[in-house]
Amino acid sequence: MVRISELAESVGLSRATLLYYEKLGLLKGKRQANGYRVYSDADRQRLRLMQQLQAGGLSLQECQACLDGKLDHDMLGQRLAVLDAEIAEKTRSRDLLAALLGQSSLKDWHEELERVAPDMHRAWLMSQGFSSAEAGLVALVSKDMNAHDAYRAGFMEVFAGLDWWGPGTAEATRRALGIMPFAPETILEIGCGPGMATMTLAEASTARITAIDTAEVALEKLRARIAAGGFTDRIEVQNVDMAALPTPELPWDVIWSEGSAYIFGVEKALADWRTLLRPGGALVFSDMVWRTDTPDDEIRAFWDAEYPAMKTSATRVAQAKRAGYRVLGHFDIGPEGMETYYRPLAARLEALEPRLAGSRVLDDLRREIAVLEAERGQFGYEMFVLERA
Repeated sequence: MVRISELAESVGLSRATLLYYEKLGLLKGKRQANGYRVYSDADRQRLRLMQQLQAGGLSLQECQACLDGKLDHDMLGQRLAVLDAEIAEKTRSRDLLAALLGQSSLKDWHEELERVAPDMHRAWLMSQGFSSAEAGLVALVSKDMNAHDAYRAGFMEVFAGLDWWGPGTAEATRRALGIMPFAPETILEIGCGPGMATMTLAEASTARITAIDTAEVALEKLRARIAAGGFTDRIEVQNVDMAALPTPELPWDVIWSEGSAYIFGVEKALADWRTLLRPGGALVFSDMVWRTDTPDDEIRAFWDAEYPAMKTSATRVAQAKRAGYRVLGHFDIGPEGMETYYRPLAARLEALEPRLAGSRVLDDLRREIAVLEAERGQFGYEMFVLERA
């Protein structure tokens, strides 16, 4: 027989814990004539058994039930289900912490955050040191803040060899320009890329054009086109983040954005860019849109991950009206516009496969091309021409 302090030491528990167990009826010592409690080896072994049961996640009450009767399999099954859920939650927490430390991919986390809280997602990325433009690219392109630089390097290697950085045609640009009820004197082109639309605008109008982007490799190609076309007196090229546009001395006649508003967020672009337009000025932008409310599951899943804010053209029209615009017109750029972009892209990927084999850049772009080949009219690119009311 041993006293309570000796029993506590032998099982690695405190005296206060054993007194609490006695109060609950889990332990029953014998009181001697002198008032001291003493315990047998059976008591010690009962405590050891209880500790093993507790290691399975059982509560004290559940341990007592198992000690005093047959195992309650229903109760144990419920406890196992709870424990499995706790383990799954802890595993998710562990995986996220590891990913934030750069030990694994953050792709799924970025995709989910962009879906449920896009504005806060971008703001948080900027608080980590990314510019607004780069935050948009992390959110929608690389989807991994820790691997962004390497992903962007591979991405830019692909696109450096392309003229079109998004769906479009010169015909679509001219058609949108022709919808406007006035001849613009000034145009701000946001997200100009290598300048395919820029050159069409210069050829089809007499406007002075300021073309901005943050991809210097694209701007260099545009500068060469401007020089070759003889438009140096009418086109100014600037490396500027679309989220940090300077206030012009005079409001713009037209803001033009083919294939880039989605990076900034279409609704935010509608609101922010309106303030830079003169009354009656025009905003022209193109965007990927749904052509059906019931796309195939595979196609829906792809765009839910790649562009969760994608809407139907009717929804974009409604958003434009709420933002204070009159809709002058909108149209599908057609399969030609998609082919203009995706056909050279596929050829470029084929040429770069030896260098990019196994990279996410190659896999992501090929997956997008595969979705395009299976789309059957379920999505497309739409051009919108709006007038500031």
